[in-house]
Amino acid sequence: MSRADAAGASPATTLGRPRLHHRTIGSTNARAQELAIAGAPHGTIVTAREQSAGRGRQGRAWATPPGTTLAVTTILRDPPPLLTLAAGLAVADVARALDAQGREPRIKWPNDVLLDGRKLAGILAEGRLQDGWAVLGIGINVATRQDDFPPELAARATTLGREPEAVEQALTLLLAALERWLAAPLNELLDAFRAVDALLGREIAWEGGRGTAAGIADDGRLRVRTDDGVEQLLDAGEVHLGALPPAR
Repeated sequence: MSRADAAGASPATTLGRPRLHHRTIGSTNARAQELAIAGAPHGTIVTAREQSAGRGRQGRAWATPPGTTLAVTTILRDPPPLLTLAAGLAVADVARALDAQGREPRIKWPNDVLLDGRKLAGILAEGRLQDGWAVLGIGINVATRQDDFPPELAARATTLGREPEAVEQALTLLLAALERWLAAPLNELLDAFRAVDALLGREIAWEGGRGTAAGIADDGRLRVRTDDGVEQLLDAGEVHLGALPPAR
């Protein structure tokens, strides 16, 4: 069952109205794409109390236990080129405001927000840029208990440690922060991302190579330096690394 609902949107943001909220849905991204194709306006969001087929990057499933995780997809018309970076910074703002332990968030390029090296949130942007739209899916573990994660995720995932009532608060904060970062000047966005870059100076591996992460280029790509001193730019894809040091 679903209903249109304007609750949860900040009065200061154009994002969040109209809102289509589902008790249970396969994927908020899939539903938002249908709405975007049908002409839904900029700022429309799809939320769900539970997702049965949520998706992350690389085709992975994103688990959404009922009532504990913020699952939201926003339709954006004429999205900016560094959309995923802006989304990561918005999620980091939510984490600073709501994390029960006061941990400092870091962002693992291109789309994972970490607390103490564990994944708090994932971001998935999809769309048809030639048609001028994208859908931005964000999942944040707001009230998930650590022992609720499946065994294969328990050592790699984390939560804000809040009660289920905080999911709506997280949505309000996220929409306001996302609005700010989508409108931020490019240099401000890049400076903020570089300040919380979880990969900088780390040894990483990706499909086709290994090297050291050397920061974020001005176009949002990841700079990496191979052992022979050659610098490459990664457009997208998955990078792997060992345990992250604690945030300073």
